[in-house]
Amino acid sequence: MADSDQSNEQKLDAELDAVATAAESDASQADASQADASQADASQAGAPEAGDRVEADLAAELAAAVEEVAKYRDVALRAEAEMENVRRRAARDVEHAHKFGIEKLIQNILPVIDSLEKGIESAEQASGDEGATKAIIEGMNLCLKMLTEVLVKEGLSIVDPSGEPFNPNLHQAMSMVENPDMEPNSVVAVMQKGYTLNERLVRPAMVMVSKAPAGESGAVDETV
Repeated sequence: MADSDQSNEQKLDAELDAVATAAESDASQADASQADASQADASQAGAPEAGDRVEADLAAELAAAVEEVAKYRDVALRAEAEMENVRRRAARDVEHAHKFGIEKLIQNILPVIDSLEKGIESAEQASGDEGATKAIIEGMNLCLKMLTEVLVKEGLSIVDPSGEPFNPNLHQAMSMVENPDMEPNSVVAVMQKGYTLNERLVRPAMVMVSKAPAGESGAVDETV
């Protein structure tokens, strides 16, 4: 009887041990499953964060590239505008060189014209052999005409304002004289002709300017 009870106790203990072992195994499996689930959740939570970082980096690189493109575009536009200004200045310089390249030559020739004109005036006033004087005058007039025509073809224009209103842009007043027969500030006499080259003043005309007689009303420009 005692042996039977002991045997039953041993069986009971064995069954209890088996149940405990099974419970421990189930608990270990549950812990392992929970750990796997936690790791999976962590992996799933970290994946969006990495994607956000990559997207942010790409956006930053794109913004930098756009800014750089805009900078180089601005540099290109500035360079193009500067080149256009250079072309315009070069074209203007070439045009001026064509128009006014002989200005210095003309300035050197003008005294020759002055001398011819004075020679003609002196010959006309000289007494003596009228035939010889006439021939000299005609010869000098021909020389003067030919020289003037050559210069006119190059763009020279004569400023001979006798009787015209005084123009400070083209005339230089040497003196003012009272003249009741002319409007005040009119050119009474031309002492030396002026010249322009393609509408640019080379030398102003030296003139005498009229003014109203003393005591008469009327504005007179004393600044000429």
